[in-house]
Amino acid sequence: MIQIEQKNHITADGTNIVVLAPAGRLDITTAWQFRIKLQESISKVTPNLVVSLSQVNFIDSSGLTSLVAGMRDADKAKASFRICNVHPEAKLVFEVTMMDSVFAIFDTEKEALNGVTSAVAS
Repeated sequence: MIQIEQKNHITADGTNIVVLAPAGRLDITTAWQFRIKLQESISKVTPNLVVSLSQVNFIDSSGLTSLVAGMRDADKAKASFRICNVHPEAKLVFEVTMMDSVFAIFDTEKEALNGVTSAVAS
């Protein structure tokens, strides 16, 4: 079982953003749980997500797949999907697989939260 901390953040323009921070390994045994959490957040709370990976010291292809699926779900909802605080050991996986060019990856949570605006433009 993977532990996933969830925080809600409201921007100045009223956009709701969920920040999910999984801890431990994001691999074949835990990726499905994380995928369900991503789906629930997108469908029931807000499609705007920031995923903080500072406590994920290992990620495999199953973990990357769950992140890609979450990004696609957010894209379908015309929302934002950002990753931040990638643990140094997990960062190598993003670089080797070239997924660092697929995702919007930020150094800090604050940077990831900046610039997220409501998908409903006036």
